[in-house]
Amino acid sequence: MLVRALSLLTLCSLQIAVSLSSAHALTPNEIVARLEAAGYSQIREVPSGKIKSFKAVKNGKEASIIVDSTGHIKELQ
Repeated sequence: MLVRALSLLTLCSLQIAVSLSSAHALTPNEIVARLEAAGYSQIREVPSGKIKSFKAVKNGKEASIIVDSTGHIKELQ
């Protein structure tokens, strides 16, 4: 339950960050480049509103990922 609460808090924080810094938002190509640089492959965007959510593979395992407008990557559990 604590993990879920922390995940929700993280998502809310990222929503706030996205809304405050939308003028400096990364392009979809820049986001994919950052994910690839972090070791992810098979990257696909998942529609989720203002927060950019992705599914990708890293080390042979599929991961759910959120990326804020500044490029911070957060892998969800």
